[in-house]
Amino acid sequence: MVLTSHDRLGNTGRKTGFWLEEFAAPYYVFKDADAQITLASPRGGQPPLDPKSDEPGSQTPATIRFKSDRDAQRALANTVRLSNVAAGDYDAVFYPGGHGPLWDLAEDPDSIRLIEVMFGAGKPVAAVCHAPGVFRHARAPDGSALVKGKSVTGFSNTEEEAVGLTHVVPFLVEDSLKQNGGVYSKTPDWQPYVVVDGNLITGQNPASSEAGAKDLLNQLTAHDGAAKPLQSAQ
Repeated sequence: MVLTSHDRLGNTGRKTGFWLEEFAAPYYVFKDADAQITLASPRGGQPPLDPKSDEPGSQTPATIRFKSDRDAQRALANTVRLSNVAAGDYDAVFYPGGHGPLWDLAEDPDSIRLIEVMFGAGKPVAAVCHAPGVFRHARAPDGSALVKGKSVTGFSNTEEEAVGLTHVVPFLVEDSLKQNGGVYSKTPDWQPYVVVDGNLITGQNPASSEAGAKDLLNQLTAHDGAAKPLQSAQ
């Protein structure tokens, strides 16, 4: 799983980072399937948590479970540097969202390379909420935009407007996917929605994170013929 290292919400003076639910729910989908999980981030170490995702109204069973899981907390505090991650060592990659990835992972050459190599190898590549923004500069093996002609979703313009950050973020996820030729679709704001196109899996919002992780896991188990321990680069 690949998490952001960026903690500044533009010029607002507020903090951002990754969204807790979008990490915790997929983490436990993989963990409960006996996956071998590697957590990575551009800077390594503890990735910044968006404080809004830690507020009482944002809690879910997965986030509550995480708060009492010392092993998971320890793993999160010690993410490996993304530059040290070799795509060949992993079966899949999953990107949790939060606003942070729009600033660092969308532009990070190591992240872009990881996505391109894994996608080109036919391995599942998944991203939820703001994280589909990490495909902004990624290319398919033929040199075209990775999302061109593919069915995708991601945090919608109306959801961004609802949280009041349309003019704060460096770009809008929905617009970026469309500008790169993605066939974008969405469901009503805040409802679960996942789109699968080949080995590319995208989820619209935090409520889509668990379902997106399950779709990734289903691809792995279908490919292998039976459930087995797997490695997931986050």
